[in-house]
Amino acid sequence: MIPYYLKRILTTLLITIAVPTIAMAQSAPTVLNTGNTAWVLVATILVMFMTIPGLALFYGGLVKQKNILSILMQCMMCVAVISVLWFAFGYSFVFGTGFAKSGNPLAFVIGGFDKVFMNGITINTLTVGNIPEILFALFQCMFAVITPALIVGAFAERMKFSGFLMFTILWSIFVYDPMAHWVWGGGWIQQMGAIDFAGGTVVHVNAGVSALVVAIMLGKRMDYKSGRPITPHNIPFVFMGAAFLWIGWFGFNAGSGLSANGLDANAFMVTHLSTCVAALTWMFIDWIFNKKPTTVGVCTGAVAGLVSITPAAGSVNILGAFCIGAVASAVCFFMVAIIKNKLKYDDTLDAFGVHGVGGIVGSILTGVFASKAITGSAQGALYGDWHQLWVQIIVTLFTIAYSAIWTYILFTIVNKTIGIRVNKREEEEGLDVYEHGESAYN
Repeated sequence: MIPYYLKRILTTLLITIAVPTIAMAQSAPTVLNTGNTAWVLVATILVMFMTIPGLALFYGGLVKQKNILSILMQCMMCVAVISVLWFAFGYSFVFGTGFAKSGNPLAFVIGGFDKVFMNGITINTLTVGNIPEILFALFQCMFAVITPALIVGAFAERMKFSGFLMFTILWSIFVYDPMAHWVWGGGWIQQMGAIDFAGGTVVHVNAGVSALVVAIMLGKRMDYKSGRPITPHNIPFVFMGAAFLWIGWFGFNAGSGLSANGLDANAFMVTHLSTCVAALTWMFIDWIFNKKPTTVGVCTGAVAGLVSITPAAGSVNILGAFCIGAVASAVCFFMVAIIKNKLKYDDTLDAFGVHGVGGIVGSILTGVFASKAITGSAQGALYGDWHQLWVQIIVTLFTIAYSAIWTYILFTIVNKTIGIRVNKREEEEGLDVYEHGESAYN
């Protein structure tokens, strides 16, 4: 038995030690999470790898050899120009909070000017996942970079470089930034509970619909014939580009959780599985209808799988990944091989048929296959929550309308001011020589 007075002494000592310790713990500053930081650093590199060299090689291999340098230049310029715009004001427009705090009605469209040129953000400023905010800004920059680069596939081989540059800058400001703010920056789409883990609406539906509008407004290539696709000039480039995209996409999707944990691991797994299923689905459909399983077909199917799983990567399990990959690949094949020919529009590299349609399918099916076991809260129609499906449909339809309307406006402005299409002789002899004074193959 411990004497009563000894108990009192021990209790007093414990309180004396514990109270300051608890107080210090409550007031202790948030500590940098080195594991999360290291992973997001790697993911940022992987996402940049998707644009250059991934997308550049994928698109570059698909066009005629006289136009490959124009594709490489356009992808490189998306990285350079959009990165400058992003750190100047884009990041503030998307993730700023100045307008919301001040009650400015513009808060509905953009975050504000409080983080322009990274104002107020130091190397010690932390954000979600206890990672440096400058790293988060850089990671998000890579999404802003690749989105307009996807549109390049629709107008390849016939757009002036100056027109491309002006259109890309305006599109980034008036289309991408508001959409990213609404979905990821605390805007109304995020508040209504829409699920877009890594960019189904912000990136793929947004870019894909814009690609379709641009392709139609720009008109067909001179030698374009519906139902008779032009042979890619370098299929090994297409394969390498698709492989680089596949690898980089792990950073795109798995990195979007901003943490090195089970959620990111699940995103990694379902991204890979969906891509495998989509590639196989496209191959078998190609084999059945065209009698041969083609390399370009498999690469295109893989990209369709990557696109469609993007919004769902943080919310679905293996069943969802399998179904989304298979359905998206089949729908995209149907769009590229049949519908495109019937409607007779010239989407050069099927930016809409793969990215737009794949994004639409993935965004909607997220509302079907989202699992509470992954999200911790939201779940899809398959598990009894039809509300989530309707939210996904509404957001997808809004994205289609918003992107189409603004693309039409911006294309018209650029076309009326500096012009947007090259002349017939330049198109016939190739953009590489006329636009850049170079030839890829000498």
